[in-house]
Amino acid sequence: MKTVKDVFNNFRLRLAAVYDAQETEALTLAAVAEVTQLGRAGIKAFPERELNNEQAARLNEIAIQLQSGKPLQYILGKAEFYELTFNVNPSVLIPRPETEELVEWVIQSVVSGERSVVSSEISILDIGTGSGCIAISLKKNLATAVVSAMDISADALQTARGNAKLNRAEVNFMEADILSAKPDAAKYDVIVSNPPYVTSHDKRQMHTNVTDFEPHTALFVPDEDPLLFYKAIADYALLSLKKPGMLFFEINESYGAETVAMLMEKGYKDIQLKKDMSGRDRMVKALL
Repeated sequence: MKTVKDVFNNFRLRLAAVYDAQETEALTLAAVAEVTQLGRAGIKAFPERELNNEQAARLNEIAIQLQSGKPLQYILGKAEFYELTFNVNPSVLIPRPETEELVEWVIQSVVSGERSVVSSEISILDIGTGSGCIAISLKKNLATAVVSAMDISADALQTARGNAKLNRAEVNFMEADILSAKPDAAKYDVIVSNPPYVTSHDKRQMHTNVTDFEPHTALFVPDEDPLLFYKAIADYALLSLKKPGMLFFEINESYGAETVAMLMEKGYKDIQLKKDMSGRDRMVKALL
């Protein structure tokens, strides 16, 4: 009979060439917790706990898939984000902690009333919604808000709609390409987006579990136009935001100054460039 300790040893051997020791430990702990439904503290405290045959087989299968570079979230079919659970698959990006910080910033800005006029039914648009994690998290935490979400991918929108149902959040989803979408006339109080921003230079530094498995349309931009989507969204927001209104971006840390300059040139004001918990320029807020 295999024990929890055996599983950790097995994962270390299998994943040594793919992940460092700290990542392997975290992945193993998450996998064991999911398969056994045991608390993480208990898993660490009782390494000699025995697993049944079904659990051992499932964990061995997970280790094999992880060895190929496939992200654990895709293997399990779900990811945690802003204290909610989201179904994920290769049609959508895996939600990340930095994006939680963006969601927190939006919520704080709305609740604190930074807009000079804050209605009880604030309207929000999430552009490039993917799994729906931003839009759904905002709706769950801003209950009276009217939240809409846009994506070019029909498959992503199907996943997002399922996640809205899973989390009991009412979000209006629409299929559209922001590079050609026609703006709404002063419809939204807040527009937020985590658009594609990875260049080929960035790609060379990324782990293969991202570049080989996550959707390229949601990740990559041309090297010659790294702000392609930011410019398109900023133009869309000029006509679609109410005045006053707020625009939020998650950004490529290498293009913070360029993003701020682009927004200034387009007439946005009170532009803030914010660092994430790792000290990297990762978010921008601008007022209209």
